[in-house]
Amino acid sequence: MRTVFLALAVTMLLAGCGDKAKDLYDTAQFEEKQSNKAHATKLYRQIVEQHPNSPYVSQAQSRLAELEKR
Repeated sequence: MRTVFLALAVTMLLAGCGDKAKDLYDTAQFEEKQSNKAHATKLYRQIVEQHPNSPYVSQAQSRLAELEKR
């Protein structure tokens, strides 16, 4: 019974964590749409540096390259 409770508690904690890299990417996209290049750039860099194993890294790097061209 104790194991079941522990497993349930861990599952609930993980469900609430979310995907931080996705949240950062979505916010960076919003900032780009709002013409806030500086903040978008900062958020994309944060994804690359703090979440190197995220599937959003390649997208963030691509957006960084595009923003640096401007």
